[in-house]
Amino acid sequence: MSSALARSRKARAVQETLCEWVYRPLAHVVVTALAPLRVPPPVVAASAGTTGLVAAALLGRGHLAAAGLVVQVKTVLDNADGQLARLTGRVTPFGRYLDSELDLFVDAALFAGVGWATGRVLLPLLGFLALTAVLSVNFNAERLYRAEREGAAPAMPEALTRPAAVLRRVYALLYAPQDRVVEGFVERRLRGASPAARLAYHDRGTVRVLANLGMSTQLAAFGVCLVAGRPLAYAWLCLAELGLVALLALRRELLVRTIPQLKEEAL
Repeated sequence: MSSALARSRKARAVQETLCEWVYRPLAHVVVTALAPLRVPPPVVAASAGTTGLVAAALLGRGHLAAAGLVVQVKTVLDNADGQLARLTGRVTPFGRYLDSELDLFVDAALFAGVGWATGRVLLPLLGFLALTAVLSVNFNAERLYRAEREGAAPAMPEALTRPAAVLRRVYALLYAPQDRVVEGFVERRLRGASPAARLAYHDRGTVRVLANLGMSTQLAAFGVCLVAGRPLAYAWLCLAELGLVALLALRRELLVRTIPQLKEEAL
C-alpha cells in the first residue's frame, strides 16, 4: 500500500473489506488527481451526493443498469471525499456533517426511485428504514467498542463556522436520536456490569460483521440488484440484515453470560 493511501485511511477498529480492497484504491486515483488542484473535500462530497441523486433519477425512469453503475461512481466519490480531507489535512466538522447528511438524503432518494420504478411504496420504505437502522448500529457499535477500550473519542469543537453549526443542528435532528437509542439500549443492558463483562459485550467479532455491512458494501449490493433487474431484492436484503443484527445482539448476550463477574441485575 502506498504511503499516501495509508495516510488517507480512516482510523477504524475494523476495516470494511470491500471498501478497503476495491473502493478505497479507486478513490485514491481520484484523490491523486484532485489533491494538487486544492479541490476542497466538501466539493467532492457534494459531487458524490449529486451523483447519487442522478442515480436515483435514472432508477425512477427505469434505467436500472445505468443507475446501478452510477451508484458505484457515487461510492468512489464518497470515499474520495474523506480520503482527500485526511491526506491534505483538511478534515473539518462541516465536511463530516455534510458527508453524513448527504448519505442519508441519497439513500432516501434511491429507495424513492425504487418505489417509483416498481410502483411499490411500503417495501422500499421498510428497506430504507432497515438500512438506516443497520448503518446506525454499525456506526455506534464501533464507536462504543473504541470508547470501551480507548476512552471517549474527541468531541467536535464547540466553536463552529455558521454553515457547520447549521449542519450540526440538522445532524442532531436526523442522527442524534438514533445514536441515543443505541447507546441507551447498551447502557441499560450493561448497568452494573463488571469491566470484564463490558469488554465481552463490546466484542470485536460483532464490530467486524457490522463493519462489512457499511455504506460501500451496501451500495455495491444495491448496484448488483439493479443490474440484475431486481431492485426490490435489495429492500428484502436490508430487512434480512436486521435479522442478522438481532442474531449479533443474541450472540453478545451469550458472551456476557460467560463472565461470572457480571452482576445479577445486569442479566
